[in-house]
Amino acid sequence: MIRAAAAGVLGFILIFIESIIVMKLKGMETIEFGGITPFINIWAMNFFFVFAILTQLTNWYTNKTQFEEDNSY
Repeated sequence: MIRAAAAGVLGFILIFIESIIVMKLKGMETIEFGGITPFINIWAMNFFFVFAILTQLTNWYTNKTQFEEDNSY
């Protein structure tokens, strides 16, 4: 649940970071997304991207702490 909320917020922030990079590379001052639908689509792609990364980090941390607690390996 927290992972999904964090992915939603970070996905939204990632839109602005991506927009700033594109504006600087193209020498523009604004970006037109073409409406709300393309904006939502970009946000959804960023959401799933961040969610996948957070899931992998969570699994890595869980496995790491299990190995630290069990010294029989």
